[in-house]
Amino acid sequence: MPHLFCWLSFPRYNARPAMMLRTDRDRRAFLALCSSLGLTSTLFPGVLWGMMAEKPSVTPEMISTAATLAGVNIPDEHRELMLKGLGEQLGQFEALHQLEIPNTVAPALLFDPVLPGMEFAREKKAARLSPAKPRAVPQNLEDVAFWSVRDLAELVRQRRVSSTALTEMYLERLKRYDPLLKFVITLTEERARVQARAADREIAAGRYRGPLHGLPWGAKDLLAVKGYPTTWGAGGFETQAIEEDAEVVRRLDAAGAVLIAKLTLGALALGDKWFGGMTRNPWKPEQGSSGSSAGSASAIAAGCVAFAIGSETLGSISSPSTRCGATGLRPTFGRVPRTGAMALSWSMDKLGPLCRAVEDCALVLDAISGPDGRDRTVRDLPLNWDAGVHPRSLRVGYLQSEFERESEADATPEQKARRQEQMQMDQAALEVLGREGVNLLPALLPKLPFRAMRLALDAEAAAAFDQLTRSGRDKLLTGQTENDWPNFFRVARFIPAVEYVNANRARTLAMEAMAALFRDFDVLVAPTSAPQLIATNLTGHPAVILPNGFRQDGTPASLTFLGNLYGEAAMLAVARAYQEATEWHRKRPDLDGELKKLGEKKDS
Repeated sequence: MPHLFCWLSFPRYNARPAMMLRTDRDRRAFLALCSSLGLTSTLFPGVLWGMMAEKPSVTPEMISTAATLAGVNIPDEHRELMLKGLGEQLGQFEALHQLEIPNTVAPALLFDPVLPGMEFAREKKAARLSPAKPRAVPQNLEDVAFWSVRDLAELVRQRRVSSTALTEMYLERLKRYDPLLKFVITLTEERARVQARAADREIAAGRYRGPLHGLPWGAKDLLAVKGYPTTWGAGGFETQAIEEDAEVVRRLDAAGAVLIAKLTLGALALGDKWFGGMTRNPWKPEQGSSGSSAGSASAIAAGCVAFAIGSETLGSISSPSTRCGATGLRPTFGRVPRTGAMALSWSMDKLGPLCRAVEDCALVLDAISGPDGRDRTVRDLPLNWDAGVHPRSLRVGYLQSEFERESEADATPEQKARRQEQMQMDQAALEVLGREGVNLLPALLPKLPFRAMRLALDAEAAAAFDQLTRSGRDKLLTGQTENDWPNFFRVARFIPAVEYVNANRARTLAMEAMAALFRDFDVLVAPTSAPQLIATNLTGHPAVILPNGFRQDGTPASLTFLGNLYGEAAMLAVARAYQEATEWHRKRPDLDGELKKLGEKKDS
C-alpha cells in the first residue's frame, strides 16, 4: 500500500506503529507536521490523532478508507488478513526513511525507449557543417549578440573577434537586462574570464577545438558547477553547493566553450517562478517566459548568450522555446548523460540545447552526447550531423488531425481566436515545407491514454523529493498552490505501486505504437501544443521546437519536428530547411525600449 495518511510519512511516528502516542508534546509536534502539509483547515489532524491515541495500530477502518483512495474494493473479511502485513510495511518504510538517499541516486530499474529488434547506425562520421557565410565584423560588437553559433564560431576561429571580447559583451548584456527579465541566478564571471583567456591562447597557437571553442554559454541551474551554488531555482536550496561539475559542463569545457552564467528555472523544474521572482519573456516582459528552462530560453531570445543548456521532462524545453521564440532541442532519452543534473524523473529527464538556429542545436548536441560511464541510460550512438542533407530525401509526415483540431467546445472566445491564429500559422508553415520540396504525408498519433501515463512522472518526482515532503521543508518553495510541487508531491504519495507499474506497462504499449508509426516516417511535423508533447516525452522520442510566426500581441508561436529514436540528424535537417526558408528566428525583441518603460514605471 502507498503512504495512506500523513502520520505514515513522519519518521518519528512510523518507527513504532504499535506504540501509544499520548503526550501533549507529541500531539503538538504531530499537529505542527500536519500543518506543514497544509491540513490545518480541516478536522483531519485532530481526528486522526484521536484514532491513533485509541487505536495506534492500523485498523480495518483505515484500510477501508485507504482502499477507496487506491481505487480498489477490499471485502471486510480480507481486511483482518492485511493487518500484520501492513504493520510490517510501516517498519519497512521507516528503514528506508533512515537512509540518506541523495537526489543523484537513481532507482535500480532503468527506462529504455529502445524496443527489441530496433537497429541504429553505429559508424561515427565527422559533422558536416553548413558553408561559412562571410560576414563583416560590426563596429559595435553587440551587433553580433544575436548571431548564430555557426557565425560566431567563424569570427572566433579566424581570430577576428576574441573569446574574451565576446565574453565581456555577453556578461554586460546579462547584467543590463537581468533587472527586466530576471533570467540569471549566478554569474560565473571569474570562471568565464579564465576560460576565455585560455581559449584565446589556444586558438592563437593553432589549437582550435571546434565550433564551440571560445563561445559563451549559460547553464540551467540544475547543472552542478564546482565553486558555485546549484540552487535548482528553489527556496531552501539557495546556498546548495555541489562540488563536482555536471558531465555536460565538463564536456562543454572540453569543447572550449565559456560558461558565463547559471540561468533560472522554476523551482525544482516547474514553471518560470523561482526564489528570486519570475523570469520574463523578452517579447512581452509582463509575461512569464514559461518553464522550466525559463532562463535559458529568455537569455537566448534576448541575445545574452551564444547558446544555453536546458532540460525537459514534460515540456520544459518545448514550452519556453515557444514562449520566447528560441530554437530548442529535446534529444532522444538516453542521448545525453544527466550526471550532475537534478533528478526529477529518472525515466523521463532529458538535457538539451536552446539556441537561435537549428544547426546550433546540432553542434551543441554533438558536443554533449554519448556515454559517460555513470548515467546507465545513455547509449553510444553517433549523431552524424550533415547540413547537406535535403529533406526531399526523407520520409516526412504531418499529424493531420492535430493541425486541424478545433478549439474545445467550452473554450472562451479569446481561446478560440488564439487557436484559429495558431492554425493559420501552422498551415503557412506546411506550405513553406511544400515549397522546399518536402512531400508531406498525413499521419495519425496513436490513440492511447497518454495523460494517464504521467503517473510515472508524478511518482518518480515525489520519490526524488521524498525527504523534502517528509521534513516539511517543502513549505520553503515559492509556489504553494494546488498546481505546485508541494501539493503534487503529497498527492503522488497516494499512487499505489501497482498503478505506477501499470503506467509504465502502458508506456510500453505507447512505445510499440510509436515505433509502428515511425516505420513509415523519418520525421513528423506537429503542433507544439498537441498531445504529441506528452506522448513523445513518455516514449523518449526527440523533438526540435522553433518559431513559425508571431501573434497579434507580438509574442512568438512555434512548430515542432519529431524524430525517430536517435534520429535527430534527419529531424534537424527538415527543421533547418524550414528555418532557412523563413525569417522568424532572426527577429529581435526591443529590449532597450522595454528597459525604458521599466525605468519610467519606477520613476512614477
